[in-house]
Amino acid sequence: MRLMPEFRQRLQVLQMLNYVDDGRAVLLKGRVARELNTVTCSLLATEIIFDNALDTLEPEEIVAMFSCLVFEEKGRQVTEPSLTPTLQACHQKLQETAKFVLGIQRECCVDVTEQEYMKNINIGLMEVVFEWGRGLPFSDICTLTDVQEGTIVRCIIRLDETCREIKSAARLIGDSSLFTKMEEASEKIKRDIVFATSLYVS
Repeated sequence: MRLMPEFRQRLQVLQMLNYVDDGRAVLLKGRVARELNTVTCSLLATEIIFDNALDTLEPEEIVAMFSCLVFEEKGRQVTEPSLTPTLQACHQKLQETAKFVLGIQRECCVDVTEQEYMKNINIGLMEVVFEWGRGLPFSDICTLTDVQEGTIVRCIIRLDETCREIKSAARLIGDSSLFTKMEEASEKIKRDIVFATSLYVS
């Protein structure tokens, strides 16, 4: 019973963001959010998709952006990546969207701090994923960060799954352009040693 107030608060968040209606029926945004299981925050990812933030991005920029919601490196500081102006704008958009969602949660009295919520965004491999999507060899992208090779591989493999999830979301929405972009993004990152049979993926 002690969980009921928190349940009501989180339900109110979903209603205010139009994920469910007043009768608790799942709406389109809620159906899309259910598709996004590989990201750190499905609400944040869904808001990015519905805000048309991906419309002007190239496939390699989209996967770089979503790497921020997939890469989780805990316990140590990661080398600051060098970002293009577009990737900087992507990072800023993620932060703005996170603050918007956080504001709704606070309005509904959900107990979450800004510091805690912003941990859903990690730019540590944004440059690495972008350059991998552009075709840079694996040995070269490894020089861009101090993150271990196995962690890079696992992140990229997980991003390929994220691409499939966003394709499913695009199909639900009826966004053929996004569907095509995510197909291209998957093709760009699904190559070479990263997807070879190895200790990384066994």
